[in-house]
Amino acid sequence: MLKKLAVVILNWNGKEWLEKFLPGVIQFSQGSDVYVIDNLSTDDSVQFLKERFPTVRIIENDQNYGFAGGYNEGLKQIDHEFYCLLNSDVEVTEGWTEPILQLFEKDSSIAAIQPKILSFTNRKSFEFAGAAGGLIDNLGYPYCRGRVFDDLEEDRGQYNDESEIFWASGCCFFIRSKDFWDQKGFDERFFAHQEEIDLCWRLINSGRKIFYTWKSAVYHVGGGTLNKQSPKKTFLNIRNNLSMVVKNAPFPRLIGIIFLRLCLDGFAGVYFGVKLGFPHFIAVLKAHFSFYGYAAGSWKRRQKYQKNRFYQTEWLIFKHFL
Repeated sequence: MLKKLAVVILNWNGKEWLEKFLPGVIQFSQGSDVYVIDNLSTDDSVQFLKERFPTVRIIENDQNYGFAGGYNEGLKQIDHEFYCLLNSDVEVTEGWTEPILQLFEKDSSIAAIQPKILSFTNRKSFEFAGAAGGLIDNLGYPYCRGRVFDDLEEDRGQYNDESEIFWASGCCFFIRSKDFWDQKGFDERFFAHQEEIDLCWRLINSGRKIFYTWKSAVYHVGGGTLNKQSPKKTFLNIRNNLSMVVKNAPFPRLIGIIFLRLCLDGFAGVYFGVKLGFPHFIAVLKAHFSFYGYAAGSWKRRQKYQKNRFYQTEWLIFKHFL
């Protein structure tokens, strides 16, 4: 019989975050197994874990596979019914796992769930990475309830619901292990950023549901690995998002979406260059060339994952986002 829940933290040189937040994860995750997957850290994270947290199970990857590949490699060794993929810079709260597991038990068609994600530094505000559940517009740009661009809403109870969303945030991502492996996990080509959105889109296209619940809440620092102002983050977000659209968007609209996106990204590159600096303009250009290099592989993955497609994407976009 499978064990119930594994709380799994991916670490790369994050000793300071583990020292700060892991004690709370252990304290408030009673009845669950806590794992740390280490992506070949060059600090002393692993030795620190062994000395300070002997109950935590450590999986050591043989290289830094990034967020997507790191989880794919490590989770092969974890045999549980549910995974919680948790960023190392997240503060959890008492009873945080129970509402999630109850929702899974209530509806077997739900594949993935995220809690309410609040800011660690401004605790009355939603946090950038996920907020009150991820949505997507009809051009494939992701956004969240509780956040529009960089503007974050104060939590006044306006999203105190349990509702279907389009994507669950990777900073605190609960998923049935069967659904994760049915989709072959994350797309490792992404390395980091938007791999969870791609996975959720694939799940929706296979007839599964993604949910948010306000009954569980966590506090996220954000930017622990890549700062929001990093050109590398700009590169990864644009390249991965375009690849995700090619893999998952409904075909009748795909060509038009990609054409418009390439035009809009050109304007975005100029805007980023003016606002954030020339390296961000270069990052946009590199992202597009990398996307072209990925195109054939993305199309092959599209054909593979859409063989038994339920075509729910259109319905979800019109239901929530237009």
